[in-house]
Amino acid sequence: MATDVNTDQALQALRLRIDNLDEKILELISDRARCAEEVARVKMASLPAGEQPVFYRPEREAQVLKRVMERNRGPLGNEEMARLFREIMSSCLALENPLKVAYLGPEGTFSQAAAMKHFGHAVISQPMAAIDEVFREVVAGAVNFGVVPVENSTEGAVNHTLDSFLEHDLVICGEVELRIHHHLLVGDATKTDRITRIYSHAQSLAQCRKWLDAHYPNVERVAVSSNADAARRVKSEWNSAAIAGDMAANLYDLTRLAEKIEDRPDNSTRFLIIGNQEVPPTGDDKTSVIVSMRNKPGALHELLVPFHHNGIDLTRIETRPSRSGKWTYAFFIDFVGHHRDPLIKDVLEKINQEAVALKVLGSYPKAVL
Repeated sequence: MATDVNTDQALQALRLRIDNLDEKILELISDRARCAEEVARVKMASLPAGEQPVFYRPEREAQVLKRVMERNRGPLGNEEMARLFREIMSSCLALENPLKVAYLGPEGTFSQAAAMKHFGHAVISQPMAAIDEVFREVVAGAVNFGVVPVENSTEGAVNHTLDSFLEHDLVICGEVELRIHHHLLVGDATKTDRITRIYSHAQSLAQCRKWLDAHYPNVERVAVSSNADAARRVKSEWNSAAIAGDMAANLYDLTRLAEKIEDRPDNSTRFLIIGNQEVPPTGDDKTSVIVSMRNKPGALHELLVPFHHNGIDLTRIETRPSRSGKWTYAFFIDFVGHHRDPLIKDVLEKINQEAVALKVLGSYPKAVL
C-alpha cells in the first residue's frame, strides 16, 4: 500500500511539473507570435505605399531549423524537434501573411505531403491537376509558391517538371526530400479475395513492381493521374485496390491491406519549391541550371571540365530534348554551392563561353528535414 502511495505522489509531482512547463511553452509561443506580428508591422511601415514586403524568407527558415537541430540535446530526435519548430514558424508566418502554395493534386498526394513538410500546415494549399498548372499559377501570381516532384530515387527524373522549366521563367527557392512509403489500400466494400485491378500512379506502380509480381502477378495494373485519384476510385469499387500513401489512406478512410510495399526501403522523392524570389546564400546551398550545348563531339566533356577544375560537387545531371531544334539537348545540372560564390561564378562564366544558352534556375538551401 505504501508503494502505491509513493507512486501516486511521484506521478502527481511529475504531472504538476508538466503543467508548469506547458504554461511556459504556451507563453513563449505567444511571445514569438507577437514578435512575428511586430515584424510584419515594421516591414509594412518601411516600404513605399503600394509595395508588398517579402514575408517568407527561405534562407532564414533553413538557418533557424538547422540551428534547432544543432542545439537539440534530446530525447526527441533532431527531425522531430525541427518538425515541431516548423509548425510554430508556419503558424507565426500566417499571422504576418498566409502563404498560398500550389501542388500537384488532388488532395492526398505525396506532393501535398511535401508541401506540408516544407511550409507547415498553416499555409493555404491549392491542388492542381497537372505539373504545368502549378507552374502557371506561380507565374500568374495566383499563389506564392509551387511544389513539384523532380526525381525519385528508384525511377529517376520526373520529365514533366524538367520540361516545364524549359517553358517558364521561375526561380527554385527550396527543395524537399520525402521518404515514400506505399500501401495497398482497400475500401469497406472491397472483396479482398477477388481483387482484379490495382490503381496507382505509373511511378508508384513501377516502385512496387517486384512486390506486385510476387503477390498479385495476374491482377491488372491501371495507371491513373495520381495516387489520391487511385484511392478515390477504390471507395466505390468492390473488386479493386489502390497503391497510395498515408495521406490518401486517411483522407478516403481506406484500410491498409499491406504496408510499405515499395521494392526499396530507402525509396524517396525529391520535390522543388518554385517561386519568383531569389534566395540569398546560407552557407549550405545547391544550385540548379539548364545548359544547351552545341551539337559536336566532346560537348558534354567541355561542359563538365569547369566543374572538375574548380572542385564543384555535381549532385545530378539529366538530359532532355531541347526546344531549339531536332536532335539537340538541354542538360539539367544540380551542384553544391550558391551562384554568388566566387568559384561558382567562375564556373558559370566559363560554361557560358561555350554554351548556346545557360539559365540559372536558382540557388537554394539544401533540404533540412
